[in-house]
Amino acid sequence: MDDWKLPWEGGCRCGAVRIRVTAPPLLASACHCTGCRKMTGSAFSLALSVPAEGFEMIQGETVTGGLRGPVAHHHHCDNCKSWIFTRVDGLDFFVNLRATMLDDDRWFAPFVEFFTGEKLPWAATGAAHSYATQPGMEEYQALIADYQARGARP
Repeated sequence: MDDWKLPWEGGCRCGAVRIRVTAPPLLASACHCTGCRKMTGSAFSLALSVPAEGFEMIQGETVTGGLRGPVAHHHHCDNCKSWIFTRVDGLDFFVNLRATMLDDDRWFAPFVEFFTGEKLPWAATGAAHSYATQPGMEEYQALIADYQARGARP
């Protein structure tokens, strides 16, 4: 299906940082891990894994926050502190965009959920696939193909 209605734009709460997405997302997810819950102040974080070549910042600058380890780099607006996206070392082909940063996010639905072993007992996403932690790297190709075939569209 090639009905993504791209490009999409979005930005942080205060509008200082703006982004554009020009390539269809690889996957839509919810993460229930304790770290994501603390960073969002919610039951889970929501992400669109977007091909790196289809993601650009069109206004402003970000600062890293949250975990500042050698693997995950969480990018935030320095003014309003919105968590906008994450880049992961060694997985440079995609960016995990917080889905709620899109100007139109009402179409978004998580297709896969991670770290359900840490989730709050009442938290439910309706995701088609669930993992107690994270799936093995070998499982992602099938998840991506399934999402491309039947995931939510704007």
